[in-house]
Amino acid sequence: MSDQAVILFDTAGRARCLYSEIVDLQALGRLKVRRATRIEFDALTQRWQVLPAHGRRVLFSSPSRTRCLAWEQANVIP
Repeated sequence: MSDQAVILFDTAGRARCLYSEIVDLQALGRLKVRRATRIEFDALTQRWQVLPAHGRRVLFSSPSRTRCLAWEQANVIP
């Protein structure tokens, strides 16, 4: 996992980011958390898959769940 966090603020003051505990986001105010992806194990291929929160298109897959989490951290842009 990365030790960096990117937080984007819009002109209304709302923030978007890939959630991490590097920054105490609750210190900024009330949170609304929504998943961008989900990571599931596919029994047929015997691999972990990164999928969009809604949909079945595989974004990335690996035998390693940790590698999928790292891919998510590196590639999912808020």
